[in-house]
Order: sequence, then C-alpha cells, then structure tokens
Amino acid sequence: MRYGRGYRSAKLRNAAEGRPCVLCDSYGTTVAAHSNALEHGRGFGLKTPDYYVAYVCQSCHDQIDGRAGKLSKEEKRDMWMRAWVKTVAIWFNEGIVK
Repeated sequence: MRYGRGYRSAKLRNAAEGRPCVLCDSYGTTVAAHSNALEHGRGFGLKTPDYYVAYVCQSCHDQIDGRAGKLSKEEKRDMWMRAWVKTVAIWFNEGIVK
C-alpha cells in the first residue's frame, strides 16, 4: 500500500464483488470503477488511487467511461461522483474503512 498516486487496496477493490450497483441496483457485474478525472491522479497509462473507486455494474461503468450512451463529459463525471459518494458511505457504514 502506497499513499498518493499509486495507492492500491485490494480490500477496497474486492469489496465490490457480489454487491448491487450503487446507481441502478443491478446484480452480477459490479466492479470497482476508477475515476477518470485528471485531478484525481489519472494520466496516460495510470489509474487513479483505489480510494477513487465506485461500485458500479458493467452497464453503468460503460456509460461513465463513454463506451456506451451519449453522455456529456459533465454527465459522466456527475454519474461517477454520485456513485463514489454512495460507495464511500458503504466503506464507513460497513467498517471496510475505519
């Protein structure tokens, strides 16, 4: 575990498994989706730190990443941010993060 740009936590990523999507409540494909925001540390070939993940299904993830749908940059960012806020609440409510 490193803090800053390279922070990785299997505990945060793995906690997505078996959960419903925090946006649409669908089950079966929920993953820990990293933020695409440059200010969160994203760069060419670099993922953001694992504390910037949101628990979303593949369909919502595809919309956020622009692989599906026709959302604007602001709509994609807004969608991810709503999901992230709900994900962080899960971490603290369930004691994943203390």
